[in-house]
Amino acid sequence: MQFRRLLIALALAVSVIASLAGVGQGEAAYQLGAPEKVLQGTITVSAASSLSESFVEIAKEFQKENPKVKIRFNFGSSSSLVAQIQAGAPSDVIASADLSNIEKLIKSGEVTSSGYPKIFARNQMAIAVKPGNPLRVKTVGDLRNVKFLSLCGLTVPCGQYAATVLKLARLNINESKITRAVDAKSALNAVSIGDADASIVYLTDVLSAKKSVALVKIPRALNVDAIYGVALLRNSANREVAVAFINYLVSAKGQELLQSFGFIKI
Repeated sequence: MQFRRLLIALALAVSVIASLAGVGQGEAAYQLGAPEKVLQGTITVSAASSLSESFVEIAKEFQKENPKVKIRFNFGSSSSLVAQIQAGAPSDVIASADLSNIEKLIKSGEVTSSGYPKIFARNQMAIAVKPGNPLRVKTVGDLRNVKFLSLCGLTVPCGQYAATVLKLARLNINESKITRAVDAKSALNAVSIGDADASIVYLTDVLSAKKSVALVKIPRALNVDAIYGVALLRNSANREVAVAFINYLVSAKGQELLQSFGFIKI
């Protein structure tokens, strides 16, 4: 009797093992036979102007890996991009030079709060002066001696960051000596074309401008971290590609490309 019970138990064990093996083989066969999802289609990325050079390069690399994808960019100040999206402008991704502007989109329903915003880069502020630095600007305090200082608008992230730098330096510059620009690129351009003597903009923008301006670094004690956030827009027409692009930004490859343009590792 005991021998018979042993045979029955052994038969059941063999049956279960065979069944499990069959399931495993079936799953493996399914996984091996399933074709890899190919990303395709177009997305529009609304991004802060200070991201223009880096994002164009990142898009090239992303499209090399996904040749059926096309990325269109809409660059501008983060606050103006938010206003455009809230007015109905079609876009799939928002990349802002701050987090508060994405919070506005969360409150108005254009972005879901689930997992967004994602922080993907950090930046710092710097002083741009004319080539050769004719006014010998060496510190933030020396900006009191310039005739015209170019800054972003007060509602634009780069303008708010610059205001923090001036506050930390306890420097009050009369508004009559300040020219206001719509975004960081425009603020920097005022120096390169000679309409202003100096500007406080993102370090990455000064580096990208190369020889058209000269760089004066701002010490850490007087500087501020600009935190960049990215989010998927609720009405995205191509969510798969949009999410893949966002994931690429925070990937090791995306971070490496951003750092090559002077952005700080997150």
